[in-house]
Amino acid sequence: MEKVKVGVIGLGRLGMVHMEHLVTQIGEADVKAVFALDQAQLDYVKQNFGVATYTDYKALIDNEDIDAVFIVTPTGLHPEMTVYALNAGKHVFCEKPVGLRLDEGVREMERAVNDHPELTFQLGFMRRYDASYKQAKELVQAGKIGDIIYIRAYGIDPISGMESFTKFATDNDSGGVFVDMCIHDIDLIRWFTGLEPVETWSLGNTIAAPHLERIGEFETGVATLRFANGMVATLIGGRHAAHGSHVELEIMGSHGWIRVAQEPEKNFVTLFTDAGVVRPCMQGFPERFMQAFLDEKKDFIKRVQEKKQGSITMEDGIRALVIADACKESAATGKLVNI
Repeated sequence: MEKVKVGVIGLGRLGMVHMEHLVTQIGEADVKAVFALDQAQLDYVKQNFGVATYTDYKALIDNEDIDAVFIVTPTGLHPEMTVYALNAGKHVFCEKPVGLRLDEGVREMERAVNDHPELTFQLGFMRRYDASYKQAKELVQAGKIGDIIYIRAYGIDPISGMESFTKFATDNDSGGVFVDMCIHDIDLIRWFTGLEPVETWSLGNTIAAPHLERIGEFETGVATLRFANGMVATLIGGRHAAHGSHVELEIMGSHGWIRVAQEPEKNFVTLFTDAGVVRPCMQGFPERFMQAFLDEKKDFIKRVQEKKQGSITMEDGIRALVIADACKESAATGKLVNI
């Protein structure tokens, strides 16, 4: 099969992960161009990888030598960039979430996806590609733990990243902790159960980072979701983990439990000293999910070559956003919100 000629739009932390994977580890992809507004990022990519650089994303998309684009920009830009790319005949991999809220921009994005069934569109909920989560889903589907009673999910970023997040959230609308962070676990719960929650009661605080209140951000968000069959889920998102990136999922069933990644251990090294026992921890989500990030891109490129739709759809993105937005509303109002 011919290689897929790719453009990468956005060169932040995650954009750089995607770009480097596509260049160095995915032989079926041929990165032709990148877009960023930061000249230092563009210079780095040009010098180290020899690809064309753009400061106008539309010009990159209009390049006839591009088959597909990876959109890895701030969330608020996802709808307009996706719409432009699809209407220009490009396949699109768009990072989650689809937008900041379910507004006309997201609806226009949905229409563009539906209007172009000949193009591959996929969302970047990479945890579905993680080996541990995939195995957990297989165990659930095989009935190994019976009927699901309760799901608890943590997603806590290291507090060492607080300064960079504060700068980002000051300059951009992050969507808040439920839309930006908890949406990963919202997607997983939908994926594991095939169910949609019917109501949420959510709370948030800035105890660990009082300065975030000035920019309208919760540092920690906690959401309780109730499902029509009585199942309950609790989501906890935040940016205060002193030890490193902490991502954990626990599923309680009528005949057993499943726990995924209860400790964010970096490797198998343990240090024993007079101070006690120390295990190094992963310090960021790219490290924890590096293989999943790679596998989702490999799958997307393969689907483009085989003229198939993406495994994670626009509908998945909209449903997750609706739930996250309801959590955000509940935390802001202190009220139970129907979904």
